[in-house]
Amino acid sequence: MRPDRQVPDRYVPGRGDDSFSVSHYDLDLDLRGTGSISGRARLTVTARVDLTSLTLDLVGLGVDKVAVGGRAARWRHRGSRLVITPAAPVAAGSQVLVEVRYSGEPGPQRGPWGEVGWEELTDGVLVAGQPDGAPTWFPCQDVPGSKATYATQVRADSTYSVVAHGVLALQSRGGSRTTWVYEMADPTATYLATLQVGRYERLALPGSDVPVTAWVPPRLHGRATQDLRRQPEMLEVFSRLFGPYPFAGYTVVVTDDDLEIPLESQGLSVFGANHVDGAGGSERLVAHELAHQWFGNSVGVAAWQHVWLNEGFACYAEWLWSQESGGPSADDLARTHHRRLAQEPQDLVLSDPGPDLMFDDRVYTRGALALHALRRSVGDGAFFDLLREWTATHRHGTVTTDDWLAHVGPAGTALLRPWLDDTALPPMP
Repeated sequence: MRPDRQVPDRYVPGRGDDSFSVSHYDLDLDLRGTGSISGRARLTVTARVDLTSLTLDLVGLGVDKVAVGGRAARWRHRGSRLVITPAAPVAAGSQVLVEVRYSGEPGPQRGPWGEVGWEELTDGVLVAGQPDGAPTWFPCQDVPGSKATYATQVRADSTYSVVAHGVLALQSRGGSRTTWVYEMADPTATYLATLQVGRYERLALPGSDVPVTAWVPPRLHGRATQDLRRQPEMLEVFSRLFGPYPFAGYTVVVTDDDLEIPLESQGLSVFGANHVDGAGGSERLVAHELAHQWFGNSVGVAAWQHVWLNEGFACYAEWLWSQESGGPSADDLARTHHRRLAQEPQDLVLSDPGPDLMFDDRVYTRGALALHALRRSVGDGAFFDLLREWTATHRHGTVTTDDWLAHVGPAGTALLRPWLDDTALPPMP
């Protein structure tokens, strides 16, 4: 496991501070309706160098008070950067508690990838942090290679359900307000931390050793139950192919609004009302988001340059699920997608697509094709052994493309290099 690498990240300039690491976030939030927030964030920080100042990421919210090691600290907040000056320097190697009290009306971060982060729904809230939206709701070290554990406490109107990353440890109602406490004991990238607020009811989906929960608007109960019923089976298939499921449970939220795309968070996925039609029309997306719990969430990327390790693997999981569930085989799907990809512009470098193209569909498909080419070359037994060893070795850590190449060895590297580093699409072996 190799967390906290390559900070900051050149794909998200102006994020992160490599002079320290964060091992734990303790978040205490008070929501008024869905449009106003007051919060207290306590960060367990370890100095990598002697610190006379440290910088956190925070967007669109006002800072009320800052303390370092229990002592009031000076601070300035410009744009997305909160620069904190402790009352006394923090020695390299020392651990200290940084507390930030903040408030305001959160909203999304607008940038090259559209609006990300805190987003108000018609009646609720959705947090979609990928890739740089986490600072829209809490001060943090917002780069993918920085992982930490979390405790998230939220007080909200009792008419709403609150869902966050982690295990629900407490739900306590007092009058018109309810307190929700979630605990995430596994290292989590900031973009995978999430908060979902809506008029949801909680459903248990039986059939798996892993607890599976869905939070669904009452009007969508029937459609969601039908469309999510195969998730326990997916868990069994993916656990056999990829190794044990890496978290304490799996949660799905279905919003009452339509969403352009589903999204993954740590131990949790979010779908829009349009993704549950009662006929399994989005089953490949259900498989894709579940697969991210292994590839992207447990085994995370050290920097966004390596995003194909998230999306290529999850895309390939769609094809594997199709074959396992009686649909077209992975080989048939690979050949179909190879023909389609050959008609697309040949200007993408998979190992370093650049920030403008890192979520291009070609990253997903070409990454999946590269994996299928490796599978055809080494055979099923060796291929799935590689996947299970990969998820075990790097469980809850961060990785790079070079780590994957070292994992597959010289022969695998020679086969994969054209897929990763050339713009021209290689032929399928």
